[in-house]
Amino acid sequence: MFFLPHAHPGVCMPYSALLPGILLPFVGTMLGVIPFLFSDHYSLEKERYLTAAAAGVMLAASIWSLLQPAIRLCKGTLSFLPPAVGFLFGVLFIAALEDILRRNKQRKKQSLLMLAVTLHNFPEGMAVGVALSGLIHSNALTAAEAAIMSLGIAIQNIPEGAIIYAPLRARGDTRRKAFLLTLLSGIVEPVGAVLTLLLTSFFTPLLPFILSFAAGAMIFVVADDMIPAAKAGKENAKPALVFSAGFALMMILDIALG
Repeated sequence: MFFLPHAHPGVCMPYSALLPGILLPFVGTMLGVIPFLFSDHYSLEKERYLTAAAAGVMLAASIWSLLQPAIRLCKGTLSFLPPAVGFLFGVLFIAALEDILRRNKQRKKQSLLMLAVTLHNFPEGMAVGVALSGLIHSNALTAAEAAIMSLGIAIQNIPEGAIIYAPLRARGDTRRKAFLLTLLSGIVEPVGAVLTLLLTSFFTPLLPFILSFAAGAMIFVVADDMIPAAKAGKENAKPALVFSAGFALMMILDIALG
């Protein structure tokens, strides 16, 4: 069995102990698909509410499980610099990738959809990776905070899985094809988690920057994609109420388990 060094000398942690945290968000995505495997009933209104709930959870997770630990890690006069720079780089990175998507007119619609989903999910996997890395390599995160990060993303992935699968079925894809595409969209999260975990294991001093980078990427996705999609031209307060409920759920999880 392989072991990773813990924050305290002489204490080791098996790789197997990290697997639940790495895989939980992917399981959440797949749970969102299950109701649609037996029924194709779907509406744009339902999609707006699912998106609003996922956005609220993502925003709260970015604040309490990423930005706050990043800030706690930094000391000194310029302690604000790594979180601020990391956050802005995360925002600019996702913004640049989405701009490339919009400019590339040659790609087929399906490719655009899958690439957009990958852009959305990879920062979430990265967020899990940096949370687990913070648990292993520093005292920035507790086991409860790392668990909250993974659980929160898993919860928001349940409606996200439905958001991905149902429109694919609505446009005429078979159940098998829609399921496989959703599976591929979700698998990038454990991949992102493992890659980020390996990266931070060698570059522990970069952890505040990477935590903030993941937060910036997630918050940009919420602001640029998810909140506008939740509103979708409808002049009512229901999506905002669902968004607030999702935010409150993640906040409660952080306080209760932290």
